Amino acid sequence: MRLTAEIWVSAYLTRLRLKDIPAFIVKRGDGTAGAVLVKLNTLDGRACCFQRSFDLMTGARQWVVLTEGDEAEVDASITKQRGFDPDLWVIEVEDRQGRHLLDEPGLE
Repeated sequence: MRLTAEIWVSAYLTRLRLKDIPAFIVKRGDGTAGAVLVKLNTLDGRACCFQRSFDLMTGARQWVVLTEGDEAEVDASITKQRGFDPDLWVIEVEDRQGRHLLDEPGLE
């Protein structure tokens, strides 16, 4: 059984908070099945956006980079994605060290 998007987002924000990594919901999507984008803002004018990807061969889920570069370009890409998917969640993580915790077990 998979977690709903709303529960996953809540758990992710809690993990970040426990590590003192600021994060917030930019766009609330569908609570049950909305896809999630995670924007990592390193507070130096640069950013990276992650999306969850599925490996069709193994069934494994992993986070991959959707786009990265100047923050304005990343924001434009996220806005474009939101135009395609109104149920999309967007979470912004702000960390100068580039921590996002998406590579930790249980977040895939």
